[in-house]
Amino acid sequence: MIKQFKRETALLLIDVQVGVDVLTHWGGPTGRRNNPDAENKMLQLLTAWRAAKLQVAFTRHDSREAASPLKFSLPTGAQKPGFEPVVGEIVVEKDVNSGFIGTDLEIQLRRANISRLVIVGFFTNFCVETTTRMAGNLGFDTYLVEDCCSTSNRVGPDGIDRDPELVHAMTVANLHGEFCTAIKFFDALGLVAADNAKLSRCQGNE
Repeated sequence: MIKQFKRETALLLIDVQVGVDVLTHWGGPTGRRNNPDAENKMLQLLTAWRAAKLQVAFTRHDSREAASPLKFSLPTGAQKPGFEPVVGEIVVEKDVNSGFIGTDLEIQLRRANISRLVIVGFFTNFCVETTTRMAGNLGFDTYLVEDCCSTSNRVGPDGIDRDPELVHAMTVANLHGEFCTAIKFFDALGLVAADNAKLSRCQGNE
């Protein structure tokens, strides 16, 4: 059951940085990703969140790997256009998969009275998955917007090239019901709109 999104709900955008496009092809020319419309949907959610004056939080990844495109010292470490944080939004910088390790993300969320997280971003089976698992373990009411996340194909130790759709779907299946509730873009957008309309009616009656 999807609960009403209210003031204690935050949108958490994970690593929406230019370098994820480079990492998609990290293994060579056969690199590919799923959910090509993920950024457009994420941007619509971000716009709706800001309009509803709900809390927004970002993680930004500064890799420990010297050759990684996700380094703040490189142009590819920058946020994708349209995903730049604004004043009042939570921003944490990390160098591991989880947004909660080595950062004050949990402290900032608790101080903002956030008890519910709606998670989107990159990559589904890496930083999104690890952060979602920890969010659930830390007691946040956690929602993963599955069509607002994306990943790339993975070649296993058996040499089999697994399509990004399969990698993504298995990650969501592993998380749903155990660490989070998986929802769709329109579910999240609709709940924000409903909450915003309810707030407007309450203010109009004051």
